[in-house]
Amino acid sequence: MVLSFASGAAETAAAPSADDPYLWLEDVGGEKPLAWVRAHNAVAEKELVSAPEFKVIEERIGTILNSGARIPFVTKLGPHYYNFWRDAEHVRGLWRRTTLAEYRKAEPAWETVLDLDALSTAESENWVWKGSHCLYPTYDRCLLELSRGGGDAVVIREFDTASKQFVDDGFTLPEAKSDIAWRSRDSVYVATDFGAAQAGGSLTDSGYPRVVKEWTRGTPLAEARVVFEGKQADVSVSAQVSDEPGYHREFIRRGITFYTSEQFVRDGDKLVRLDLPDDAEANSYRDQLTVQLRNAWQVGGTTYPAGALLAIGFDDFLHGKRVFQALYTPGPRKSLAGVAALKNALIVNELDNVRNKLYVLRHVKGQWQRKPLAAPAFGTVSVGAVDGDESDDYFMTVTDFLTPTSLYLAALDKPERALLKQLPVFFDAKGLAISQHLAKSKDGTLVPYFQVAREGIKLDGKNPTLLYGYGGFEVSLTPSYSAGIGSAWLERGGVYVLANIRGGGEFGPDWHQSAIKANRQRAYDDFIAIAEDLIARKLTSPKHLGIQGGSNGGLLMGVMLTQRPDLFGAVVCQVPLLDMKRYSHLLAGASWMGEYGNPDLPEEWAWISRYSPYQNLHKDQTYPRVLFTTSTRDDRVHPGHARKMAALMEAQGHDFLYFENIEGGHGGAANNQQQAHMNALAYTFLLKQLR
Repeated sequence: MVLSFASGAAETAAAPSADDPYLWLEDVGGEKPLAWVRAHNAVAEKELVSAPEFKVIEERIGTILNSGARIPFVTKLGPHYYNFWRDAEHVRGLWRRTTLAEYRKAEPAWETVLDLDALSTAESENWVWKGSHCLYPTYDRCLLELSRGGGDAVVIREFDTASKQFVDDGFTLPEAKSDIAWRSRDSVYVATDFGAAQAGGSLTDSGYPRVVKEWTRGTPLAEARVVFEGKQADVSVSAQVSDEPGYHREFIRRGITFYTSEQFVRDGDKLVRLDLPDDAEANSYRDQLTVQLRNAWQVGGTTYPAGALLAIGFDDFLHGKRVFQALYTPGPRKSLAGVAALKNALIVNELDNVRNKLYVLRHVKGQWQRKPLAAPAFGTVSVGAVDGDESDDYFMTVTDFLTPTSLYLAALDKPERALLKQLPVFFDAKGLAISQHLAKSKDGTLVPYFQVAREGIKLDGKNPTLLYGYGGFEVSLTPSYSAGIGSAWLERGGVYVLANIRGGGEFGPDWHQSAIKANRQRAYDDFIAIAEDLIARKLTSPKHLGIQGGSNGGLLMGVMLTQRPDLFGAVVCQVPLLDMKRYSHLLAGASWMGEYGNPDLPEEWAWISRYSPYQNLHKDQTYPRVLFTTSTRDDRVHPGHARKMAALMEAQGHDFLYFENIEGGHGGAANNQQQAHMNALAYTFLLKQLR
């Protein structure tokens, strides 16, 4: 699981700490730090690669990741359905397309649009696909994002999908953390690193663009016209263009913090600020403005609760009216999981005690009407529009821990759903059962978790158990089919547990906000409570209980390592934040102060310092063995976090393993082979430590 927060750019300088002897490891590409990395990689690989399980696990996961039987999820652009695909033959990947008639077949005929392996070879670059922005409504021109080695910084190049060639003298941006959006065929909004020529600088303290410009085809980027400037202390500024039949709207967003912003709609050459709470999220749907609330809002004589989804006529709102209709109202254990916009309706996806329910909303004669939409009672259910401009068709994806993911095609008002694709059975789930449990946290809050284990499992405290958590940025963890977990862990007798701790979004904004900043410890108390509950139920014991998490979840792992080392037998800490004294000065860290707080303020460092793993590691403490993994090319969470924590553990005489992929970005791996290798390292480590 990777962080939900957006990526940052260049690191800003922080005053070196006199008591930190490992600052030199923050030099990402320095010769000395990379020598340190290679030496520690060799130690980890010597131990784990030689284990009897490793090769079997790596080959099996690699086969799964490269399997042609995986579901090729698609996005409709014009008449074609596009997919990006990697396998053993196409390591970097293919951007390809097909028709719906072909897609319905077991083995569709695909037309290659761009071969990244061929492009990488021709240009002597290590290109990694990062996505596309295609021109509405023709979709014959796309702005492609290509990363060197998997980092968040991308090169943007205009591509012609008809000729399947890059456009000579088209819109092109050099490597940077850029934001771009089509205004028209010959005009784009661009926010990027404009360099020293931009007065006041063009980047925020978080490394994001600070300036949005309007750039016309055929003119130099230096002549692009400034549309909006944010402040250096902001997180970012960006532009978004919303195109629907009959409606074209252009928005500018000034991200003040990670959770607050000013939002503007362009009217001619004027920017009109939307009079909304600064932590609300606004979108448009046809003639309606929709608003999702993060906190309660009193307006127009009504108080709407946090987590509500509201709607009002777009023009009515701009003319001062404030009478909203509530499209969704959350409950104590219910939250909004998502919204799919079809031609004539919205599908609202609700999480009810971490289980999905669906509702159809139609705007009829000025009023919104709601009715339930039948959905499977088990597993995680998600929906998305096939082509919201033209039809009420939608894709439905259904998955759980033990049931291979299925993709259906359906239409509103038609009961039948066509099964388009389904994963094969990648592991033996016979005899396994899913259950949901509650643990009581330190303050009495009941915290849910899912468990996957053998039916009738013996409660003798000896079951190897892997507990996974995240707990941040309002990200919800829900059941899903993981062939890697199934083949490498469950088939080998392990128990898998998924924690729904505070800081996540399982029960809406309140569940998240109750564990940010000064209350961050609540998320950690929740995770501890689940671990203690697993032990109290005699499902497992500290010797056999391992934990895993990445990014913000890597911080969670570091806190568990330092706060409750007695509870765990092994820790897998992936692409983590660990030095919370300096996190806001490394890469995109400044943008996350809305989640963690500002360590440069003494009153906030007072509570951050109580859990920051790097500052709470002690020589005289006994810790479970830990495997740190990160990536040199991670330009979101600085690899210095993992490097410095490992170096400090080494100096204090603690046992650990460290592996850093030289490329791969924040996801840790740039291709399937690297992903299989890193997963095999983690599972081999867990099997060795916990059995």
